[in-house]
Amino acid sequence: MFYYIKGKLALLTPGYAVVDAMGVGYKLTISQNTYESLPRNNADGNEVTLYTYLSVREDAVELYGFATEAELSSFRMLLGVSGVGPKAALSVLSLLTPEKFALAVCTDDKKTIAKANGVGPKTAARIILELQDKLLRQAAETLEFTPSQKQIEDEVENQMQNLTAQLAQQGLNLEMYCQFMNTTE
Repeated sequence: MFYYIKGKLALLTPGYAVVDAMGVGYKLTISQNTYESLPRNNADGNEVTLYTYLSVREDAVELYGFATEAELSSFRMLLGVSGVGPKAALSVLSLLTPEKFALAVCTDDKKTIAKANGVGPKTAARIILELQDKLLRQAAETLEFTPSQKQIEDEVENQMQNLTAQLAQQGLNLEMYCQFMNTTE
């Protein structure tokens, strides 16, 4: 519903922040990492932007705020894990930055994740099981890899050696294969 709220920081405590956006005070539950990233001195009415997640349950409606889009994305991923609710997800992100969380998941570090309040070893294992492939895929997509000329030459040489070996198993050599391919075109 709300992607972010931008306004003056009216109140900041370790558990929540109040942002005054055009005269309306929004109370947002925040992680420890978000708390630490927000300005402590709000005498100037510092303007802040918090990315939001609105949790609607039978008994409560709660707005969560995050200093970065990466933290919001990690929070949403955690909520997608069976057995992980907003409080446990927030606890994990209070303990770990999004980058450290992704590293813990990708390296199968159950102990680090289990240090978060309300997250035991079984839940940590489930988080890793359900998110590891997704986070590894995201990491691979964000890495820009451009092979060097030597890496390309080495790969071509390796492929030629494999082809030559496969041809030899069939009683052929590379010259015979090339002649055959030229006559079939």
